Amino acid sequence: MSRPAGDILREAEKLVAAGVKELLVISQDTSAYGLDLKYAESSYQERPVKAKFLDLARELGQLGVWVRLHYVYPYPHVDGVIELMAEGKILPYLDIPFQHASPKILRAMKRPGGTEKTLERIEKWREVCPDLTLRSTFIVGFPGETEEDFEMLLDWLQDAKIDRAGAFKYEPVAGASANDLGLPHVASEVQEIRYKRFMEACQKISARKLKDKIGKRLPVIVDQAGLREAVGRSKGDAPEIDGKVHVASRRPLRQGDIVTVKIERADAYDLHGTAI
Repeated sequence: MSRPAGDILREAEKLVAAGVKELLVISQDTSAYGLDLKYAESSYQERPVKAKFLDLARELGQLGVWVRLHYVYPYPHVDGVIELMAEGKILPYLDIPFQHASPKILRAMKRPGGTEKTLERIEKWREVCPDLTLRSTFIVGFPGETEEDFEMLLDWLQDAKIDRAGAFKYEPVAGASANDLGLPHVASEVQEIRYKRFMEACQKISARKLKDKIGKRLPVIVDQAGLREAVGRSKGDAPEIDGKVHVASRRPLRQGDIVTVKIERADAYDLHGTAI
């Protein structure tokens, strides 16, 4: 159930006042925020704010801290939030659970298809906001998944150039609707092979994209600080699930500091550089 926008904004305001530098917006479907409230208005700072995804993101973007969006589905109205990212109001980062690329498997999962349209939308997003980072999770070995379906997923990954991707091997869960589909289960050894192939493909995409950041100066939020070195994250890295930026520094850094780092090298998942 969606919370009134005013409640969320007041909580965020208190967190910022207490020194929080990054806000993570997380729900089961963040892009559907307010639908159950019929986008009702609520009061915030003596003015009405609608319970709408775009309105909430715009308001959070005025608090002066990093705002990161998780579990967003690629609905058309997300386009407006990409513009906020391009303006620097919220972080250019979207966590979108695509889950697969085969139309057949997506139908079996009861997920929207239209992977070609999704690719077109991603391309337009990157035209508006070239620094956009996309994170997603996928399922390999879903009942009925053939080698052709899996190859379709690998091809789609290359086209979409997902920056941060993870995968789960399908496991039957008691009461899950997938149990009643009547589709053949994928053998565990096949699941394991496909999982490894998927992760290898994602690692190569990540390594290429991170290599492009060498020589750039990126803002980095410090998570772990030391006298001459620190570990932090760029705008494209969510805490605990994405990569890290390893920072050498001539001055002591503190947890929560946001510093500019010149990137000097990259590996498959992490960046390394010097604070300037």
